[in-house]
Amino acid sequence: MKYILVIGDGMSDVALKELNGKTPLQVANHPNMDRLTADGICGLLKTIPHESNPGTEVAFLSIFGYDPLRFNPGRGPLEAAGIGIELEENDIAMRCNLVTVENGILKDHSAGHITTEESRKLLETLREHFEKKGLIEFYPGVSYRHLLVLRGGKYQVNIRCTPPHEALNKPVSEILVKATDDKSRATAEMINQLMLRSQKILDAHEVNRARVKSGERPGNMIWPWGQGRRPKISTLKETYGISGAAISAVDIVNGIGRYLGMDIVKVPGATGYIDTNYEAKADYALKSLEKHDMVLVHVEAPDETSHVGRSDLKIKAIEDIDRRLLGRIMKGLKGDYSIAVMPDHTTQTSDGSHSRDPVPFTIFSTDRRGGDKIVRFDEKSVQKGSLGVVEGVDFIKILLKRVGINGKT
Repeated sequence: MKYILVIGDGMSDVALKELNGKTPLQVANHPNMDRLTADGICGLLKTIPHESNPGTEVAFLSIFGYDPLRFNPGRGPLEAAGIGIELEENDIAMRCNLVTVENGILKDHSAGHITTEESRKLLETLREHFEKKGLIEFYPGVSYRHLLVLRGGKYQVNIRCTPPHEALNKPVSEILVKATDDKSRATAEMINQLMLRSQKILDAHEVNRARVKSGERPGNMIWPWGQGRRPKISTLKETYGISGAAISAVDIVNGIGRYLGMDIVKVPGATGYIDTNYEAKADYALKSLEKHDMVLVHVEAPDETSHVGRSDLKIKAIEDIDRRLLGRIMKGLKGDYSIAVMPDHTTQTSDGSHSRDPVPFTIFSTDRRGGDKIVRFDEKSVQKGSLGVVEGVDFIKILLKRVGINGKT
């Protein structure tokens, strides 16, 4: 038996005024998702515990059966693993966005989805000004997503940082890093100084001058967040006795995959946005199944389109996932397999934020007769499915058939 997990990041949504009270999933044309839902079993999945922030790392840990209240180290260390950065025990890793700030207001969490080539030039300049080997280090990632590592145990991890996608159109002065106690005050002040000084340097950079001249948003400030230290997590092989591969364009998902012992498959043209290479992701997924028990295929596009408030682009992303990725995978599958489709969390196009709302999911298996006969894959339709409302950490057991419906053995 082979297992395929297709996750459209942030694909779930709330009712939108511009869609006449429907969600993008309800409006989009996705016949392959609908077919799997009709022939399989479905329901709603609670990927975000009430005690956790509704982030990608929380959702993915839940989906793979690891309680995020126990195993979540913060986004930074997971992204560090995603780009192959080794952390010592006392090191702190932080996600480091390139953002756009205008007149003291945070306007764009992604600097207009700045290209990887442009952002690497900006990071190199910041390295020249701020980097201190063995103390403060910058590592380039993809597009606007980068990494800041504080080495050697000098700094404190218990600071309060605001994810930039949750603070759009707010004054920077109100959402800078905050200390949680006296010990963390120096760390918070140091990071805030890096942020504020970075704007003076990046505003004058030739890359940003060119972007502004061409009508694009500049990457004119760094925004560190998601801090944490190296976690201890058992692998899929140790926990479930299976091997796996992960296909994603974003470091957070690849980092989780590395900690779970999955092979990280690099796909040409995978961008983390709506222009990603869906067909190549499908082909690499099918190839990965030849040597692995499970393959995860993650697409970031629906989440990114939500963050910029574009329901039309989110609908397009969903339809591309269905037609160009999922349909291609389904045509190429052979033998016995189980395939699941789901978002990791809900992303609200109305305000660009993540939410704790349960997400729709469906599972089709070649060895499971009958199905729920639910004709649409969306937030409302799956509520009639046989799985009901499932806790996130139980999903992987249901997929692997280690438990029955609703966690019953």
